[in-house]
Amino acid sequence: MDAARGEVRRLALHGAEGVVTRCRDFTAEALADWGWTPARDEEARELADDVLLLVSEVVTNACLHAGGPDELVLRLRDGVLRVEVADPSPEHPRRGGPRPASLPGGHGVMVLDRLAGRWGSREREGEGGKVVWLEIAGPTGSRTPRA
Repeated sequence: MDAARGEVRRLALHGAEGVVTRCRDFTAEALADWGWTPARDEEARELADDVLLLVSEVVTNACLHAGGPDELVLRLRDGVLRVEVADPSPEHPRRGGPRPASLPGGHGVMVLDRLAGRWGSREREGEGGKVVWLEIAGPTGSRTPRA
């Protein structure tokens, strides 16, 4: 591990079947290793739950709108977790118009806006497609792994 980069974990993905569960499990294991879980208090527990919900959301969107994700990358540096989901579609997420909360679907961007500290998307270099990313600050007292 490069101390300047923090910790980086990668999960290669192929297809959409069972991928959301695999990504949540992979993320939950990383959160435990990094001291985010078990949570010390209700706020930290909610934060870990938010991370798992956000991972589920971006991976599900890749399944529904992009043919499935290719890779999940988790980067922890200076107490901030960056989640990246790569997929083969060049179409970037976009905000839709107002939508009644009672209708199913179409709320992913709202979830990202509310729970992630920052989020966005970028073109994937050299491979086509895109990477949807989000960042969320860790709980107080969590650690960044050392080299």
